[in-house]
Amino acid sequence: MTLLPRNSKLTIQDEKAEGNPLFPVFLKLNELHLVLIGGGNVGLEKLTAVLNNSPHAAVTVIALEILPEVHSLAAEYKGLKILQKLFTDTDLNNADVVIAATNDSELNKFIRQAAHDRKLLVNVADKPELCDFYLGSIVQKGNLKIAISTNGKSPTIAKRLKEVLNESLPAELDTTLQQMSDLRNTLGGDFAYKVRKLNEVTSILVEPKAAGKKNFIWLIWSSIILSILVVATALWLREPGFKAYAQTIPFEFYYFLGAGFVFALIDGAIGMSYGVTSTSFSLSMGVPPASASMGVHLSEIMSNGIAGWMHYRMGNINWKLFKLLLVPGIIGAVTGAYLLSSLEHYSQYTKPFVSLYTLILGIVILSKAFKTGVKKSSDKIKKISLLGLGGGFIDAVGGGGWGSIVLSTLIAGGRNPRFSLGTVKLSRFFIALMSSITFITMLNSNHWGAVAGLVIGSAIASPIAAKISNKISAKAIMIAVGVIVIIISVKSIVLFLMKVL
Repeated sequence: MTLLPRNSKLTIQDEKAEGNPLFPVFLKLNELHLVLIGGGNVGLEKLTAVLNNSPHAAVTVIALEILPEVHSLAAEYKGLKILQKLFTDTDLNNADVVIAATNDSELNKFIRQAAHDRKLLVNVADKPELCDFYLGSIVQKGNLKIAISTNGKSPTIAKRLKEVLNESLPAELDTTLQQMSDLRNTLGGDFAYKVRKLNEVTSILVEPKAAGKKNFIWLIWSSIILSILVVATALWLREPGFKAYAQTIPFEFYYFLGAGFVFALIDGAIGMSYGVTSTSFSLSMGVPPASASMGVHLSEIMSNGIAGWMHYRMGNINWKLFKLLLVPGIIGAVTGAYLLSSLEHYSQYTKPFVSLYTLILGIVILSKAFKTGVKKSSDKIKKISLLGLGGGFIDAVGGGGWGSIVLSTLIAGGRNPRFSLGTVKLSRFFIALMSSITFITMLNSNHWGAVAGLVIGSAIASPIAAKISNKISAKAIMIAVGVIVIIISVKSIVLFLMKVL
């Protein structure tokens, strides 16, 4: 609500000079008593606006004729009371704020006078000149609330601005607010120090130089890649010695270089499928299962390290979730790598069950992507450590699956897609590191050309993919994740059934 003091006597000239003279405030209606006179369509509109913003507001509706929808709201909201009677001025004796929403202009004037006699602020529907305050259009993203006022000139414009802001402001703003609140609670020192530290953290939101710096960094990165390509091409065409040396590199390196780049680009953008696709590609190229898994995990050290750092810089990490995933994930990964190195055929027994599990998760994710409404925190998965343990184990045994299993489960359980993606990518760095150490300790591989190709290709794609992921909407991430998980899972199940049958 936007309040305008009754004693304000601005002239037309004052209003033109001052622009909008209204002073915006936010009322704690759960601690005040709002009396709304009118139970028709206008009253229902005002009542709905109040309850949508203040569900625990104490509201008394007074009207002789009341719509069924108003009675339905009374059954849903405990603070809403209905008095089906004619209005009298004594009905305002215990009121703090008044809204007149009747279609009787004389009654509205009487209500306004009765409110002013008791020094109460009143809003008269569709009569700006009689209002002490206006009910503006509201944009809400969790704890963030923005009120829009056109000074009574055009409610339609206010509604259109509301639509624009609702579309442009990301839902993740509420998570950012919560993180800032947690950060503020951890800061020591005096008030000035806290303000300075919070200003430093949030400066990226308002300083155009920060955006310019990021663009400059990406320009440098692109220039480096382009320069390497130009130099390599020139050396190949004009230097016989370099060409002879390049020809000694195993040809599989170039195949895996391109494959690593493409798979990491997809994986970095949506948070999964790199392990599954890279392992499948490696097996199709004749690389044994254990060596294929080792190559995938070695390449993921650098790619996930870069991607995790990028997500950290973009604020996409849920640190509580990260801590719950990390240690169990490492334990599961090391155990799985040890078993696979000892028994290379082990993965064929786990893949059908994993594929069935991820197929179900893919369907759940797609259904949630298209489902309207806000997810409740009670829907979130609770056994994060067990999820990390199982995800790490299956990832090492099957050559991939950390993203498919962990990220899919987190999103299907109601977790924020973008923050889940960033957290899974950063934790993946440590999972891949420990898995790789275990594989190297136990295996002797002859496919280092394939490994090198995956490492370099995925490393080049990682920062590009991380940047892309931050531009994709949460719904798009969920849809992409769901579709890819379903396709990969169905393909794996079909191939298994064909072998069995």
